[in-house]
Amino acid sequence: MLHLSQDDDADRLLSENPLALLIGMVLDQQIPLERAFSGPLELKRRLGGDLDADRIACMDPDRLAAVFSERPALHRFPVANAKRVQELCRIVTDDYHGDPAAIWNEASDGADLYRRVAALPGFGAQKAKIFVGLLGKQLGVDLPGWREASEPFGRPGSYMSVADIVDRSSLARVRQYKQTLKAAASQPVRSEAGA
Repeated sequence: MLHLSQDDDADRLLSENPLALLIGMVLDQQIPLERAFSGPLELKRRLGGDLDADRIACMDPDRLAAVFSERPALHRFPVANAKRVQELCRIVTDDYHGDPAAIWNEASDGADLYRRVAALPGFGAQKAKIFVGLLGKQLGVDLPGWREASEPFGRPGSYMSVADIVDRSSLARVRQYKQTLKAAASQPVRSEAGA
């Protein structure tokens, strides 16, 4: 079972429902990752019933935005993320026959999988690599070239992203890695001019 939200019910949904996992990845931006990956369970509760790509794709956009905006909001930017999730669901419905797992189950190799994921709303280049790494490391999606397509996030033994979170200890190590990156990025660049 995945351990991204650190909540058993939310993590069970992420593990069992590929759409929930994709939605969690969309939400994993500018909010704590536990909150992002708990979002699909809360969305499911608010909508009633299962998370279904066709149902969400066909919803009135204002209604979906209102569901995302109910307090507590599902994201710091609920309206923008409601739009991203709805567009994700439209792509799943139109391009993958309503089956979100087809994104990886029908991919020919790691590069193809990366292209498919990177084309989804809310997935930039880095997030697409992280998701390919997560699929390979934790969900057994063992396509040829998946590690290369997810570089550096597919590296064994790394603690760089959600692809590496399997418990509270690994979550702490990923957080420590990200804090180290932020600290390094905030250091002033020293000029060697005049030296």
